[in-house]
Amino acid sequence: MSFFECTPSGNLLNRFAKEIDAIDCMVPDGLKMMLSYVFKLMEVCIIVLMATPFAAVIILPLAFLYAFVQSFYVATSCQLRRLEAVSRSPIYTHFNETVQGASVIRAFGEQPRFILQANERVDFNQTSYFPRFVATRWLAVNLEFVGNGVVLAAAILSVMGKNTLSPGIVGLAVSHSLQVTGILSWIVRSWTDVENNIVSVERVNEYADTPKEASWNIEGSSLPVAWPQRGTLEFQDYGLQYRKGLELALKGITLNIHERERVGIVGRTGAGKSSLALGIFRILEAAKGKIFIDGVNIAEIGLHDLRSRITIIPQDPILFSGSLRMNLDPFDTYTDEEVWRSLELAHLKNFISNLPDKLNHECSEGGENLSLGQRQLVCLARALLRKTKILVLDEATAAVDLETDTLIQSTIRTQFEDCTVLTIAHRLNTIMDYTRVIVMDRGHIFEMDSPANLIAQRGQFYRMCREAGLV
Repeated sequence: MSFFECTPSGNLLNRFAKEIDAIDCMVPDGLKMMLSYVFKLMEVCIIVLMATPFAAVIILPLAFLYAFVQSFYVATSCQLRRLEAVSRSPIYTHFNETVQGASVIRAFGEQPRFILQANERVDFNQTSYFPRFVATRWLAVNLEFVGNGVVLAAAILSVMGKNTLSPGIVGLAVSHSLQVTGILSWIVRSWTDVENNIVSVERVNEYADTPKEASWNIEGSSLPVAWPQRGTLEFQDYGLQYRKGLELALKGITLNIHERERVGIVGRTGAGKSSLALGIFRILEAAKGKIFIDGVNIAEIGLHDLRSRITIIPQDPILFSGSLRMNLDPFDTYTDEEVWRSLELAHLKNFISNLPDKLNHECSEGGENLSLGQRQLVCLARALLRKTKILVLDEATAAVDLETDTLIQSTIRTQFEDCTVLTIAHRLNTIMDYTRVIVMDRGHIFEMDSPANLIAQRGQFYRMCREAGLV
C-alpha cells in the first residue's frame, strides 16, 4: 500500500501505456530498421571499395569520426529521453486528477487554475522535448559531413584512376556513395531510438523489483479450518509505520479484546484509528510488537488465510463492474436463498426485487448506478453472508444519511451478537451502547473504559460527546 501512497497515478499510467507501447512496438521496429540499414551500408562500402580500393584510406578515418559522432549523440539523446519521460508523468497525473475531480473543480470555479497548471506541466515537458530536436539537427549536419567525405573520396579516386576504371564502375561507385548520408542518418536514428526506448525497459523493470506483500498462502500451515472460533484479539506492544523513516503511527499498543465484545474506537483526525484496522488486516506490516487472533500470531499466517477469515465494512464502499450477485458472492460460495436472506437483513430485498434483472442487475464500475447508501448496504449484505467472528467497521456510516446509518446499526446489533465488533466511529451516538470505547491520541491509547465510565471521568471522550451534543 505504501507504494500506491508515494507513487502518483500519472507515473503508473505513463509506464503502463507509453513505456509498454515502446517496449512492444518501438524497440522491435527500431532493431529491424537498424539492421536493414547496416546491411545497406555494408553493400555500399563493398561496391565502393571494389571499384576504388584506395578509398579505404579515407573511409577508415571517416568511420572513426562517424563512431565518435554516434556515441556522443546517443549518450546525449538517452539523457534527454530520460528527462522527457520523467517530465511527462506529471501531465498524466494532472490529467487523471482533473478528470476525477471535474465536478468539484467546476463547482468551485477553479477551471482557470487547473488550465494554467496543465499548461505549465506541458511547457516543462517541452523544455526537455525541444533539445532532442536540436540534437537531431546537430547529428544531421555532422552526418552530412561524413557522407560527403565518402562521396568526395569516391569521386576523387575515380578521377585519379580514370585510365584503369571503366565508366560503368565509376558511375556505380559514385551513385552508391551518394546514399551514404541517408543510410548513416537512419542507422544512427534507429540505433538511438532503440537506446532511448531501452530506457522504457529500465523504467518498467523498476516496478518489477518493487517489494511485494507477504506470502498469500503459507504451505503446511496448521491453521484450523474454523479459525477464528472465538474472535479474541490481543495487541502486544504493537507499533506501526506507513513507510520506513516516518514516525510510528501506532506506538506501544497493548490491548485485549474478548470474544463477542463490541469496542468503539474514537479520536481526532490522525490519532491512529484507521491504522489499527490496517494493522489487523496486515495492509501495513508491524514495525514492532505482535497481534494475536484466537492465540495465533497473524504475522505467521498467509495473507489469504487472514483476510478471508475476518470482515471489514469500509467507509468508501467498493463495488466492481459486474452483476450484483458477483459483488455479493464473487466466488459463488453461497446459494441464492442465502444471498436473498442477507439482502433482507440488510434492508435491500425490496429494492433488489423491483429491479428487472434482480440479482443479475449489472453494477457499473465503482457501483456508480447505485446511491452511496445502497452501496454501503450491499457491503453490509456481503458481511452478513460471510458472518466471520470478527467484524471491523472503518467509519462505515460516516458518509451516509442518518436513515441508512440507523439501518446499519440495527442490523449489526441483532445479527452480529455472537461476533467481536470493532467500530471506528465518526458518529459517537453509534457506540454509546458498546462494551468499551478506546480513545486514540497521537498513536497511543489515551482512554479506555465503558462509555458511561469515560463520561463520568470527564476526560477527552466526555469533551467529544459534549461537542457532539450527547451530554
